[in-house]
Amino acid sequence: MAYATLLTEVEGAVALITLNRPEALNALNDQLMNELTEVLDSYEADPEIRCVILTGSTRAFAAGADIKAMRTQSYMDAYMGDFITRNWERAATFRKPIIAAVAGYALGGGCELAMMCDFIIAAENAQFGQPEITLGVMPGAGGTQRLTRFVGKSKAMEMCLTGRRIAAEEAERCGLVSRVVATDQLLTEAWEAARKVASMSLPITMMTKESVNAAYETSLSQGVMFERRLFHSMFATADQKEGMAAFVEKRPAAFRHE
Repeated sequence: MAYATLLTEVEGAVALITLNRPEALNALNDQLMNELTEVLDSYEADPEIRCVILTGSTRAFAAGADIKAMRTQSYMDAYMGDFITRNWERAATFRKPIIAAVAGYALGGGCELAMMCDFIIAAENAQFGQPEITLGVMPGAGGTQRLTRFVGKSKAMEMCLTGRRIAAEEAERCGLVSRVVATDQLLTEAWEAARKVASMSLPITMMTKESVNAAYETSLSQGVMFERRLFHSMFATADQKEGMAAFVEKRPAAFRHE
């Protein structure tokens, strides 16, 4: 299906979604977020898709929310329209693994969207920031919450209170991104990582994602118990039997995703 603000590509078990509003540095507006929600819904329902890459352009992953589209909203417009909640959180609730491949600007909503993904691979030219304070507001799509969990209180507070951007190297150093790669190799590296993820058992990768995410929502003892119960449940899957048999027999596993 063709989208006005996205480009999509599927290769094997991996889908690539490219934000495509070049005239606005991929600024996130209602149309883009509605279309992103729609395509993620379709990929979640597609049993052949086992990993998704979300990316933008070399110049900008997404330079933020579309300020021109939101500047005239009133409180009642935002509240009654369920602004952001209505169509921005789909990447965060996507059940399958999703990787953000970030080059250029990932600012404001762009940084928040990247953080909704499971991990971020950053190009050397990537810049991350939450500059909303300079517009007379604060981050509203999880920036004060997810950023703090990623980088800690002090750095998150500085970024949110001053609008300071951080480059890819600093983002890796503070735990915001998993690794930094050459800008011209970003998609190559993202595809390689996604194919690796997609080669694993889909139900097992989904449960693993649930368990890691639970670490941010629960106490340690509750999180460990959640992990243990999921681990126990994996012994009911065909893929656990196949994976361990393949290891013992010294051959590649042929997962059936069941």
